[in-house]
Amino acid sequence: MLSENETRARELVKAYNATVTGAAVPVGVLTPLSLPGDPVAGELVVRGAVLGARYVAEHPGDFSGRSVRLFLENDQRTADQEHMSRSAAGGMAKLVMLDEVSAVVGQWHLRTSPVVADLAERWGVPTFIENGHNTITYGRRNLFRTYFSIADRAPLMASFAAKQGWKRVAVVAADTVFGQMLADTVCDALREAIPDLELFREDFAQDGVQDLKEPLRRATEFGPQLLVNAGVVRTNYMIVEAAAETGLLPKVPMMACFPFPMRAQDYWKFAGPAGAGVVWPATRFSPEWTGLTPSGRWFVDTYYAEFGSYPPDNTLNSFTDVVILAQAAALAGAHDRASLRNALESGSFRTWRGTVRFGDTDHHQPPEIVLMHYQEVGDSADKAVVVWPEESVTGEFRHPSVER
Repeated sequence: MLSENETRARELVKAYNATVTGAAVPVGVLTPLSLPGDPVAGELVVRGAVLGARYVAEHPGDFSGRSVRLFLENDQRTADQEHMSRSAAGGMAKLVMLDEVSAVVGQWHLRTSPVVADLAERWGVPTFIENGHNTITYGRRNLFRTYFSIADRAPLMASFAAKQGWKRVAVVAADTVFGQMLADTVCDALREAIPDLELFREDFAQDGVQDLKEPLRRATEFGPQLLVNAGVVRTNYMIVEAAAETGLLPKVPMMACFPFPMRAQDYWKFAGPAGAGVVWPATRFSPEWTGLTPSGRWFVDTYYAEFGSYPPDNTLNSFTDVVILAQAAALAGAHDRASLRNALESGSFRTWRGTVRFGDTDHHQPPEIVLMHYQEVGDSADKAVVVWPEESVTGEFRHPSVER
């Protein structure tokens, strides 16, 4: 039985593909649409990919008349029977061997990305990664990314903590690839930014955990000035719940390590008042941002009209990647895999935030990163303010313990 997220995602893709006629660039979307992955993230990725394909179709003059056909695969389809990465490998094989896609987008989980990256290299399939793995594109000709890595975000997080004068920091992390890479990188950045740092770190087993009260009790006893939440899907909110039970939240601010607070409705539903004072790294974006290009304006307006909210990072990334692939096909005059890869390395591509060039090195072109913040409980994503870096600030940081 399909999850609700997968059902909606497949309906979106089916409705779009029904409008495609003739030859089109076949693009695979390999993303999580069921547990134990993050099906909410996967559905958001699909929204962005579909709108990217629609943008291409509605602006034929910008893409030499080319269109895109999407092939959707849930990379967690068999994860309940085997490891997440084996499930993703099977999905990649289907897209490449049976659907014969020219490129793939949508990889969200760090646990699945390395095996997908290895297969992309083996089969010569240009593949866009939507997550923050520090080294996933290094040394790989077929891997590309328009999102920021963990290494990109950690110094920003640490410098903000230093600016606030926080010297006692608790880091609670899942034992997944993402959780451990986050915790290791962020802890190193904190040590560099805060010479007299006092650091508490506790790792926990992600799989099967039902209660994080004990790790958060120990973190609370440490008496931190900041809680760094390095949980992943499911446990990110378990950390909030346990920290609220031990009295740590909302007494101190929480720094999330990926932009899950941008899903504002879910965030406040699961975090409640304990989620006050949250800060998180995100792509610099707002509906009013003057840096939006015409394609960015189209995307923001169309997304809001259809989904009733503004697009989070997941959708911005997948929209960007599909639009870039269509431009690469137009530049190459073909959409076979080798032609696409060569065009991606040699071309300049218009995106919602400006021009992107990959060159022939690490194929990593992140957006500008900022730290976002909800000033009030219940704020929607469009109400979030930028609190760091200094030159980008749009609102003050409000400590959750201070009554106003």
